[in-house]
Amino acid sequence: MLQKLQELSDDPIRVGLVGAGAMGKGIAWQVSHTPGMRLTFIGDLNLEAASETARQIGLNPVETDGDTIPDVSDKDVLVTTNSLGLLRQNDKLGMRAFAEATNAIAAACDYCLSAIAGGMHVILMNAEVDLVYGPLLQREAEKHNVIVTSDAGDQHGVLMNMIEEIKMWGFDIVQAGNIKGFLDRYATPESIRFEAEKRNLSPVQCCAYTDGTKLNIEMALLCNELGLTPFVDGMEGPRCANVTEALDLFDFDAYGGHGRVDYILGAEPGGGVYVVGRCDDTFQHPYLAYYKLVNKGPYYLFYRPYHLCHLETTGAIAKAVLHGESILTQKAGSVADVYAYAKTDLKAGQAVEHGIGGAECYGLIRSRADALADDHLPISHLEGEGDRLPVLKRDIGRDEPVKCSDVELPDIAFHHLLKRQAEIG
Repeated sequence: MLQKLQELSDDPIRVGLVGAGAMGKGIAWQVSHTPGMRLTFIGDLNLEAASETARQIGLNPVETDGDTIPDVSDKDVLVTTNSLGLLRQNDKLGMRAFAEATNAIAAACDYCLSAIAGGMHVILMNAEVDLVYGPLLQREAEKHNVIVTSDAGDQHGVLMNMIEEIKMWGFDIVQAGNIKGFLDRYATPESIRFEAEKRNLSPVQCCAYTDGTKLNIEMALLCNELGLTPFVDGMEGPRCANVTEALDLFDFDAYGGHGRVDYILGAEPGGGVYVVGRCDDTFQHPYLAYYKLVNKGPYYLFYRPYHLCHLETTGAIAKAVLHGESILTQKAGSVADVYAYAKTDLKAGQAVEHGIGGAECYGLIRSRADALADDHLPISHLEGEGDRLPVLKRDIGRDEPVKCSDVELPDIAFHHLLKRQAEIG
């Protein structure tokens, strides 16, 4: 793939980006330093943040309100804007790929739909919009003959690439696993503020990482791609010192021959991911022993000691543009989702300020069929907009599930897009 990109040095793949936060800045740098790619566009509601990102990576930002489109023939010029409708005028900018790296959900869906209408392949660094609106985005992409894909560098993208290779080797997938460094289900944006500032993250974003909601979202995406399910609601998540202990921590025989998702907590290598595969073929066993794979009976451990987020985004871009291929598209359908549980005692009449990453709820993965039977509310549905927030109808105790009937949801764009998605089946 690198050779093909190098051959494009005179006519590089033009890439657009929305979101100039910590991850967006990384993507901007990576794209602008990848052979055969050129960053042409950065959009952000904070126009100065978009322009500052351009300057940080050595490009000259030309700001526009969207009414006029600057000349981008100079390779050192980059368009920055807070008017994201500009994506629909892509015929004048010539972008072939678009990376979505905001923390929004409904607004992110609108950005993606605009990019798709503009003829761009879409790479989702934003796992939340991926999980919530994936079916809608896939349908629109099909209409416009473009690719919408999960990113290659987040855990679910890395795991997906590993799993494709492991399945090609003839192993059955027993468990796809994440290595989670720290978990506090009851973290709030305020309690995590200091850590967020150290990492240049918003407190809400950092809280979603800390309380495990983001982890559960990523693993739900894998379920919806491969038909995997959690063995228990929220996954088991045992603590251990090293990933090589994973084979002793789970009862794989109890899985009933069905692939699962899970995680281990506090293990080395930090930042890594792992897969447990099964091989019953005795012909292979001596070879696998010679290759020194960690195993227990027919179960074999594969792991990668890192995931590199924005560094790997350009791989997903190249795969989409050069080969028309995706990393992950939720091919198995809506197998799993992430559902809301109270972080603290909640009161009737209380507004939920933030769903994902808020002070009121954390999210756990569940089988969608089980959750529907229980009237359990997906945590993403607690999205608000300005002063229009979800309001609780009854008292809910700490760690209790939040049901759909427990919440008065506001009439906002988030739910209008859900209705639009439901109409496509």
